[in-house]
Parts: sequence; structure tokens; C-alpha cells
Amino acid sequence: MKSLMELYKTGRGPSSSHTMGPEKACKVFMDKNPGADSFRVVLFGSLSKTGKGHGTDTVIKKTFGEIPCEVVFDFEETDLPHPNTMDMYAYKDGAQIDQLRIMSVGGGRIEVPGSDLVETPDVYPHRSFTEIVEYCRKKDIQLWQYAEEMEGPELRPYIAQMWEIMKDCVRAGLNDEGILPGGLEVKKKAKQLYTSKHIDESPETKENRLVCAYAFAVSEQNAAGERIVTAPTCGAAGVLPAVLYYQQKKRNYSDDRIVEALEAAGIIGALIKTNASISGAECGCQAEVGSACAMAAAALAELFHLDFDKIEYAAEIAIEHHLGLTCDPICGLVQIPCIERNAVAAMRAINAVSLSSFLADTRKMTLDNVITVMKETGRDLAHPYRETSEGGLAKIKL
Repeated sequence: MKSLMELYKTGRGPSSSHTMGPEKACKVFMDKNPGADSFRVVLFGSLSKTGKGHGTDTVIKKTFGEIPCEVVFDFEETDLPHPNTMDMYAYKDGAQIDQLRIMSVGGGRIEVPGSDLVETPDVYPHRSFTEIVEYCRKKDIQLWQYAEEMEGPELRPYIAQMWEIMKDCVRAGLNDEGILPGGLEVKKKAKQLYTSKHIDESPETKENRLVCAYAFAVSEQNAAGERIVTAPTCGAAGVLPAVLYYQQKKRNYSDDRIVEALEAAGIIGALIKTNASISGAECGCQAEVGSACAMAAAALAELFHLDFDKIEYAAEIAIEHHLGLTCDPICGLVQIPCIERNAVAAMRAINAVSLSSFLADTRKMTLDNVITVMKETGRDLAHPYRETSEGGLAKIKL
């Protein structure tokens, strides 16, 4: 498995696969061709079908800066190594000098078929939760300690920085108002949720309202193209910070404890990324919001000092009940249903931990099995339901 520093990254929304990935790809290709005087980028699959809504072409042109770049949307090609595939061409004096195919595989990460150009070495020797727990029990350590042991002293300050950015994003979203860009005229609702208190509001209703407000805050910042932390993607960035921000406010957890929870969550995210996918274009929204929900459940279970069985069961519940979730953003914008979906998943993560704390000793399914099923289910989803804006809710005209 790769470093958690590749899972948690900062960047501007609205999509890690449609904005952060292509931006990184352009930088890699520019560095490879410093003498080029023009470029051409052809977008395929989901990058072409929802690229306009996500602003992919805008990001690409901004990345190349003053150097001319033609962006082409190819809607016909289907024989692709990944749904988010792009071909890049470099020119000098009108002649082509280089060509490269790059895939944006989710979470801002890119791959080049048949090349180690942007590959980074594995940091973790284990590839299953079962193996990780066996190792941790032998050494009498927790998941966060396992992460720090494998990654070294650089990890904790990095994750601490990610938490500061997450908190800033929540606070910014709670104070933001207006209409989200893109043409759907979606109103920002986080501030309204945060301030709309009822006189007879029960503690349970208050928790629901606040957690949802925090999830809306981050998701709306993402949809507006502001700086967020992938957790594990831009489109699912609101789930994990919403759960942890609420718990810190409610129970006064230190930032150090939150960092440890984020490291435990990162192990779950890395397992999913390694053994299934965090790409909505590849496996539907179960790979994005489902993964984020599992990470949030594991983080909360770690925060509550639950044992490995309960952490596993909480994460497993979170994924299991997102299996088959479609990725069908209207107009390709990460707004409807994406923003509400982050809020619902944040509450589901809390419920998963509660259920796990009572019933972990009765569980029959393993986390590793459910991750495998997530991958299989994603592959079985029809293409219109995998971030193409061709099926489901995306067919509705607003």
C-alpha cells in the first residue's frame, strides 16, 4: 500500500479525478517536454462526458499557462484502460515531439500504463486488514501506531496539517453564503443548517443538524472550487471532517487524538484504494462516499478506543450499506446529489460505530471480503451509473 500522504492531499475542488489528477498529469507532461511550444489534450470516458461540469478543460488550460493548449472531448472511444483516460501530445514548431497516455485513477493520483514515470514505492508491506491486525496484535499497537511505524516521523505532522486545513474548510463553509457556480442555481445551505436552531430541539436532532452542517460546509467549499483535503476524494471530502469536527467540539478531543483517528481512517482508505477503487468513474459512488463513510467509521471507533473487531465491523457496515451506490451527478457537477450524500454518509458512519459497539461479536462478514465485493460490484455497474452523467438522477433536467 502507498503512503497515507498520497491518500490525504490538498487541492481545489470539485473533483480529485477530474481536476487534481489532470492538473498533475499536465505538470508531469510539461516537465517531460520543457521545449514544447504547444500541447493538445484529448479526454476520454468520464473525463470527456463530465469534464465540462467539473471544469477539467479549464484546469488543463490554466496549468499550461501561457503555452497554447487545445483540449478535445472524445465521446466515442470506449476501449480504455481506465474510465478517466487522457492522451497528451507535445509539439515543437508544428511537429509532434511526444505523446503520453495518462489515467486519473481517483484521489488526485495518476498512472501511466506500462511506465513507472509517476509510480511511488509501497510503504506498507500488508495488503489486507486481517494481516494488519495480526501484525498489530503481535506488537500490541493500534492502527495509528502501525501507520506511524511504517511511515516514520514525517507522517504525524503531515496529518496534523491536513486536519488544520479540514477545520479551516468547515469554518469557511459555515460562514459562506450565495449560489454555487455551474448553472444549477444550488444555494449554499451549510450556514442555514448551522444557525437554524429550534427551541425544543432534542440532543439527537441537534447532533444530526450539526454533523450535516459540517458535511455541507466542506462539500460546498469543494463544489465552489475552494481548497479541500481529499478524504479519500474531493467529492467525498465532507464526510470525515464532519464526523471528527463534531466529536472534537462535543467531547473536547485534542488535535493529537484527532490526528491518530485520521491515521487509523487512512489505513482503511489505503486498503480500499489498493484492493478496490476510490474512483467514482471506475466503481461508482460506493468507491467515493462509501469509502469515506468507512474511513469516518474507523476514525470514530479509534477515537472511542474500540478494539480491532469493533473498528473492522464499523468500517464493514459502512461499506456494505453503500454497495451499488451510483455516481450520477446532474450536469457533471459535484452538487446534486453529492453534497447531501456526504451529510447522509457522515450520519451513517456514526450509526455504524454505534451498531458495531453492541454487535461486533456477532458479525459474519470481514472487511476484506466487503472490499472485494465493492470492487466486483463497481465493475458490474452499467457505465451510465459511473460518473458519466448519463443515467440515474443525472438524466433529470432541472
